Order: sequence, then C-alpha cells, then structure tokens
Amino acid sequence: MNLDDLDRFKQLDTQNMLAEIDGLPDQLKSAWDLGQTHALPNVKDVQRVIVAGMGGSAIGADLAAAFVSSSCSAPVIVHRDYGLPAFARGKQTLVVASSHSGNTEETLEAFEAALKNDCAIVVISTGGELAKRAKEKNIPVWTFSHAGQPRSAVGFSFGLLLALLARLNLIPDPSKDVAEAVEAMKKTQAYLRPDVPAVKNPAKRYAGQLMGRWVTVFGAGILAPVARRFKGQMNEVAKAAANFEYLPEADHNTLAGTVNPVEVLEPHTMNLFLRAPSDHPRNRKRLDLTKEAFMLEGLNTDFLDARGDSPLAHMWTMILFGDYMAYYLAIAYGVDPTPIQALVNFKEAMKK
Repeated sequence: MNLDDLDRFKQLDTQNMLAEIDGLPDQLKSAWDLGQTHALPNVKDVQRVIVAGMGGSAIGADLAAAFVSSSCSAPVIVHRDYGLPAFARGKQTLVVASSHSGNTEETLEAFEAALKNDCAIVVISTGGELAKRAKEKNIPVWTFSHAGQPRSAVGFSFGLLLALLARLNLIPDPSKDVAEAVEAMKKTQAYLRPDVPAVKNPAKRYAGQLMGRWVTVFGAGILAPVARRFKGQMNEVAKAAANFEYLPEADHNTLAGTVNPVEVLEPHTMNLFLRAPSDHPRNRKRLDLTKEAFMLEGLNTDFLDARGDSPLAHMWTMILFGDYMAYYLAIAYGVDPTPIQALVNFKEAMKK
C-alpha cells in the first residue's frame, strides 16, 4: 500500500471522485449563491420543516438541522422513509422533498403524501420524476446541476436547504458563516490533497490505520451528523464496514459494549472521536472520558479535531477531512471509490 503513488489513484479512480472532493468548498459556495436565486414557496407562519430524503440528500438535511438547531424558529425534521408522519399536514408544515436524481421512490411517496395533506412544498433536485411532478403542480423546484454521485453533492443538499431556511426568515442570515467555512475548508486542503505525502498528510495516515478494522465514529452536537457522514463515506467510497455513534447517548449504552468479544474488539476495531472548539463543555468532557474508557479496555482510539473559527467551519472542515480519508481508504483497499454496485443490484432487486 503506497498512498503517495498518484498513478495508482488514476488507475483506480476511473470516474474522478477525487475532483468531487477537491471541489467541495466551491460546491458549498455555489449552492449558497444559487439558493439566493430560486423562487420561494408562498408560505406564512411555518411551524415545522420536514425534509424528506435518503442517502446523500438526507445527510445534507442532517447537517443543516444540526447547524440551525439553536437558531431556527421551527423544528427541522429529517424523514428517511415512505409517506410522512401523521402531524405533517396543512400549510404550516413545510415539506422539502430532496432527491438528487428526482427518482428516489421513498421521496416520491413522501411528496405525494405532502400533496394529499395540503402541506407547503419545495423540491430540491437535479430533475427526474420529482421535478416533473412538482412543475405540473406549480410547486417551486430548486434545481442544481451535478452529474456525479449523490453523496458527492452534499454541498448542494446542505447549502440549498440552508439558503431556503434563511430566505424564509426561519434563521438569522448565515452568509458570513458560509464564507468563513469555505475559506477554512480551502486552508485545510493544503495538507489533505494527494500530492501531500503521507508523512505530512493525516487523512492518508488515518486511512492506513483503518485498514482491516471495523470503524466506529463518535460525534456530539454539530459533529454528530458528521460522524454519520464519515460512516456513509467509508461504506460507499471505500466499500468498508463502519458505524457511527452520537454522544451523549453512547455513554448510556455503547460504553458498556467494550468487553466482548475480545478477539474481535481489540485487534479489529478503531474508534474515532470527533472534536470541535464549539463542543458543549460537558460533551467535550464526555468525549475525553469515553475515549479513555475505550482505550483502557485495550481498544484502538484516536481524536480528530475540526478547524476554523465558527461552528459551521468546524462542521465542514471535518466533513472534508472524512471525505479525503474515505477516499484514501478506498485506494488502500484497491477499489474504485465511485461505483456502488451493491446498491445498484439492490435497487434492481426491489423493482422485481
């Protein structure tokens, strides 16, 4: 395994997933700017926002919901399923149907439920059946152009939703936060890009440590959905096993599961703890103590620290780090980081 062999990157990365990761800071900025131009729904007195989406579209909503949780005047709920909850009815419920392709069956059914329940609706998509149905009903469609995988469009699924919430006056204007996050991401890239050798590139070094291990990623507060993003990227990009845990919840159950089976836990697992300067002080203490408890049981552990001067920068510099790390893990395992044949096969089986 040589993560400094750039020719190997080109051989394995047949669809240039690396360019998607390199372009993530600019994608976030583009999404925010694009979100200032789309038509708004005719809504008043929004009492709740439900974002219906799956996979890469849903993770952007998770990130947005976490970021605005302390400032949004309405709860933002991420719905990963068919239909909608029973309370989703009437114009005071804003349903955002988010689907990269516009053809996600769960999201299409949620869209139809929103129509039936007379909810206010906005669609976020590149097109597909969802955009078609919305246009037929004169429902605002926030379209964006992106030819890659949904997971590599997280800047769009997050940035457009954030712009929607801001323009509806549900949150204070986060323009300065977005600009600072983009700048912090670009500074972070200086030591994460492939041309930075492994001895100076922490994303490459961590990828090497993760090989042959089941990875658990812990996060709290705004980094909780980032832990979920890490897990999803390792699954889809590296085709590797991983899971995520949220703090403080993990200290009420997961912490007890560090004993058995010893022959699996000690040599074959890695536990990564995400930290940010914006962590709640009690969660920061929990991160320290939880890592210590895992370490004392003989388990592999480490901290990953976010960068930047604001919570949004902390979130997005960590996302960027995780994306590079998952990419290098794919290269280390010798797999193409873009195709997800297992998901394609499953979708085909569902159609039969």
